[in-house]
Amino acid sequence: MTGKAKPKKHTAKEIAAKVDAATTNRGGGKAGLADRSGVEKGGHAKYECPHCKVTAPDVKSMQIHHDARHPKIPFEEDKIVNLHAVRAPEPSKPRPGVRGSLKK
Repeated sequence: MTGKAKPKKHTAKEIAAKVDAATTNRGGGKAGLADRSGVEKGGHAKYECPHCKVTAPDVKSMQIHHDARHPKIPFEEDKIVNLHAVRAPEPSKPRPGVRGSLKK
């Protein structure tokens, strides 16, 4: 009998996807903890909830968080803290989502 009906070689699309996943900093894992927490400017966490200090990347995600966690308090977009405007950027830190391997 022959093998399964699956090609034995990888396609160019699969190889390109693997290269992209390996060389793009998406801010995940232990290395991206500072990005997600919003400690430095350039991180994924741009907005901070004024009630519980949870961070979110955009206003829509913050509104979803607010509706789920604070349903009794009315949502006011002007009270959301913009962490990128408050904190100064650190030029030596690579920004998340930028092509280029960190392990060279």
